[in-house]
Amino acid sequence: MITLALSKGRIFDETLPLLRAAGIEVLEDPEKSRKLILATSHPGVRVVLVRASDVPTYVEYGGADLGVTGKDTLIEHGGQGLYQPLDLNISRCRVSVAVRADFDYASAVRQGSRLKVATKYTHIAREFFAGKGVHVDLIKLYGSMELAPLTGLADAIVDLVSTGNTLKANQLVEVERIMDISARLVVNQASLKLQQATIRPIIEAFAGAIAQGDRQP
Repeated sequence: MITLALSKGRIFDETLPLLRAAGIEVLEDPEKSRKLILATSHPGVRVVLVRASDVPTYVEYGGADLGVTGKDTLIEHGGQGLYQPLDLNISRCRVSVAVRADFDYASAVRQGSRLKVATKYTHIAREFFAGKGVHVDLIKLYGSMELAPLTGLADAIVDLVSTGNTLKANQLVEVERIMDISARLVVNQASLKLQQATIRPIIEAFAGAIAQGDRQP
């Protein structure tokens, strides 16, 4: 049995067409079921639903053979020991710095002020600001990041940005783009050796679907 680890939401939804390209249909809607293990139309493939930040751990330690996870998660939680054959070009967004619209970020950075930065991406934020020579106090948050500058908890946030609409709705502005993010396919290295007959065709079907999508106008 091949186990594919996915997280609910955008990654799950955008992985479904790639699975279909591999001839695999997930038989249940995770939003309508409480099950955490979902059967597929392929008798030798199942899907497990895990928290997004846990996908690399499940794959690395053999709880799953394959997984789909964002580049941000791999950077924060470690992608060492994982085979990463494909950038799937799905769940695209960016990691950016955002501040209150009335905060003079450029001046603060130029003067070498010590910034309070709220984020769940502490590794990415630390590396980014260290590269700029800016001293930061990092405040670890897991949700409602936009509240931090509005309540005075932090001067800035480092967070995922897709459309930017949530920032605008909360009177925040994006001031620096740190990196572009998309979802990756990750594979357990032992599984790749032992289950080549099943895993390789899935990887190739995903690659073919991505190439087909890239060719479309």
